[in-house]
Amino acid sequence: MLFSAPVPPTLTTFAPTPSTISFTVSTRPLSSTLPAKLSNRLSLVLKALLGILAIVALFTKYRLQTSKSTALLSFVLGCTLEHKLCAALRDVSWKYVLPSAVAVLYLVIHRGYTEESLLALRSLGLQTRTSSRTYLTPATTRFIPMTSIQDIFIHEAFKGFEVRFYLAVVVRGEEDVVVVFPKLMPRREVLEEVWRGARACLYEGAEEGKGG
Repeated sequence: MLFSAPVPPTLTTFAPTPSTISFTVSTRPLSSTLPAKLSNRLSLVLKALLGILAIVALFTKYRLQTSKSTALLSFVLGCTLEHKLCAALRDVSWKYVLPSAVAVLYLVIHRGYTEESLLALRSLGLQTRTSSRTYLTPATTRFIPMTSIQDIFIHEAFKGFEVRFYLAVVVRGEEDVVVVFPKLMPRREVLEEVWRGARACLYEGAEEGKGG
């Protein structure tokens, strides 16, 4: 759906091997049922069509404004649609066409959800990832080597009049901790599950080796 109510963050855990585990917290609606999956696919198709329509409108307005041929549109859309589109845009000012097209394109490329993840790799380290606000910009990632990880803990902080819990990584040589899931700040139960799983993945093998 193009517009939807905020969704509480949900946790997804994926452990392909005993030495690798990924925790993903996301506000993306779960598409577990067939109607939900169809709705998600329909939303993607609708977004793509709206984006194409906005680009075609800008292209057509530019060609008309500069008195250039719109034969390409006739080839792609057919003569009838090409004439209707040109007639609709010919007398419309750029001050209406441009902002409308930009607004539509922003809605198309805007990511309607936030997704953050923590990847734990035994003997290697941790990687944090936060999705960007649009599909065109890359996610923010950081890898923390195992040798730089001093501790992983859950702490509490005040946000206004509310107490919020957060998961943090203490990095050797750095004054500030690295906050995991900084945008979503999931509830304490989720943080505890991630904390236990990440520590088990990183340290259990090493502790067993020392014990043996």
